[in-house]
Amino acid sequence: MELPEHLSIDFLSRGDVNNLIFSAESLKRVARNRLYLDQILKKGDTYYGINTGFGSLCNVRVEPEELSQLQENLVCSHACGMGDEVPEEIVRLMLLLKVQGLSKGYSGVRPAIVQRLIDYYNLHITPIVYEQGSLGASGDLAPLAHLSLPIFGMGQVRYKGEVRETMDVLNELGLEPMPLAAKEGLALLNGTQFMSSYASWSLVAAQRLSAWADVIGALSADGYMAKDEPFKHPIHRIRPHKGQIETARRILELLKDSEIQGIQKEQVQDPYSFRCMPQVHGATKDVIDNVRHVVETEINSVTDNPIVFHDEDAIMSGGNFHGQPLALNLDFLAIAMSELANISERRTYLLISGQRGLPPFLAPDAGLNSGFMIAQYTAAAIVSQNKQLCTPASVDSIVSSNGQEDHVSMGANAATKLRRVMQNVQRVLGIELLTATQAIDLRRPKQTSPMLEKVFAAFRSEVDMMPKDRLLHTDLVKAERFLNHRVEDVIR
Repeated sequence: MELPEHLSIDFLSRGDVNNLIFSAESLKRVARNRLYLDQILKKGDTYYGINTGFGSLCNVRVEPEELSQLQENLVCSHACGMGDEVPEEIVRLMLLLKVQGLSKGYSGVRPAIVQRLIDYYNLHITPIVYEQGSLGASGDLAPLAHLSLPIFGMGQVRYKGEVRETMDVLNELGLEPMPLAAKEGLALLNGTQFMSSYASWSLVAAQRLSAWADVIGALSADGYMAKDEPFKHPIHRIRPHKGQIETARRILELLKDSEIQGIQKEQVQDPYSFRCMPQVHGATKDVIDNVRHVVETEINSVTDNPIVFHDEDAIMSGGNFHGQPLALNLDFLAIAMSELANISERRTYLLISGQRGLPPFLAPDAGLNSGFMIAQYTAAAIVSQNKQLCTPASVDSIVSSNGQEDHVSMGANAATKLRRVMQNVQRVLGIELLTATQAIDLRRPKQTSPMLEKVFAAFRSEVDMMPKDRLLHTDLVKAERFLNHRVEDVIR
């Protein structure tokens, strides 16, 4: 399929696009852009990164016959990634977003380069990329260098589940390596596609987990015999934050016709982790909306350098590769999402505390059985780790390239730790789901709402009630994986 002119997070959330097509319109624009660049180069003028060295070597001119070697040297010398491999799903997003950026027709690359990236995407030839190495400033240089090596036959790729040398896979498929031409290495390396891919993945996860936080919080509310009064409209009408109003409406909807809600409550009011779900979950929703706007702007932008404006007869050097807009917002999103785990762990703690007619640790025979005592420990440990991961990366900057790159965003570090926060939030919500459903079981024969009973039944088809102690790790993993489902697919 052709990529839409404007990529959205909703588009990316629909799952992997298996077949990309280089649209005729984009191909034409890229070809015109490259033709203009070739004509400019024949005039002999000097342009950064096209016929000069890079970074602090920007004043060193390179001869025309060496321009292809210059670009390949650039990619090889910048392939300095270290650490863990970037997950395959993230690397495929990097390929897709790099295709999207180059297809805008401002990067001076040949259409064949874009097509080769499309071929790799469609054939599921996934470059091996490493997490560490980008400062998030002059583009994601090291990760994008590893992404680009296979174009001219270098580096390693994952193909059919195995890590192999690129040339072995190209020979197997009858493909020739493609030498780079002037400007192409720089266009491939300059850009924010590493940060943007992690950001896109995280936003898809954030939307899914935000929806689950409301559902699981509502289940816990019935399990804990909490009141629904704090979710009623007049309270939120007079403090009309969008996310707060949406959360309150959603939780009331989830609790509608709950038999447990019909029981007369003895308490005057509930702890904040229940009563303030609209305010806490809602604030996170507002952050997700704000970050989504930034990320969607970024993945539809041209972020390499220099930029070739063939329509305006100009080649301009600027700083569109600087990751500051992403860095600040990815740090913010990590903080906002970690709060969903913070408040979730508090609800788990209250559910196992032996209050409101529930047995200690939700164990029917407490003493002989420890129930969910240590599951809460696990949630607490994960929440504590999130607090450490939420230390902002964007407040740091280390001078590089002999002072030429004297302010960097550290957005790549913000991006990779954000993914870890997302995974941690899912685990903590999974633990709450285990305790909430156990509490509902202990309230039987009373029923929760029809919507929440659907969630309960779907979860119970995968994880049984725990009448006595068993190996809990297995249940925790199943609960975590259950949240890979979308709420709308469970509640129909």
